[in-house]
Amino acid sequence: MQTETKTNACQSCNFWKATSENNGECRRRAPQNIVFEVNDKVSVESRFPVTDGNDWCGEFEGK
Repeated sequence: MQTETKTNACQSCNFWKATSENNGECRRRAPQNIVFEVNDKVSVESRFPVTDGNDWCGEFEGK
């Protein structure tokens, strides 16, 4: 099922940075810390949330 692009979608938001054709990072807030374990070692990274360009939220701000 194909969804229709909304005017207030992420791809039209001032806080969104495209990283590929359909995905990007929401930069509305500071990056989030992500803790994960690989081979018994714990690592921490900071990342912005990744969203689809057609996603939306209640904090949209037009470009």
